Amino acid sequence: MSDDPEKDAQSVSLRQAFFDESGRRDIERRAREEAERQQQEADNGRAMALYGILAAEGDFLREKRLVLDHTRYAITLDHDNFRLRVYFEDDKASVTADKRNTAHMSAAPRKQETVDSVEAAVERLAQYLADESFNA
Repeated sequence: MSDDPEKDAQSVSLRQAFFDESGRRDIERRAREEAERQQQEADNGRAMALYGILAAEGDFLREKRLVLDHTRYAITLDHDNFRLRVYFEDDKASVTADKRNTAHMSAAPRKQETVDSVEAAVERLAQYLADESFNA
């Protein structure tokens, strides 16, 4: 800034300040969108890695009468009596087990735990499967 406030006021433009601010916000928005896209890609990659691990054990799945399926970010193992599901979001995996043989699904017991890796999700699935197998 100089000693002349009138000259400083003339060098400031609302139009330019607006475009500068708009540009800054656009850059921030694009950075957020890119970070979100990368996170979604990573979460889906972990889901597909889990799917690959489970699909490689087709004989075991058939023996346990489990049907393997996947959607974006989620893997399910369906049985006539229960469903095991892993949902990946923000570098975490939510592993759940739901009963299917109750009169009202809302009354179905539900187990849920959050884990930090595909390997931990496999371990939790094995624990829930063992629980359901011994309760059947």
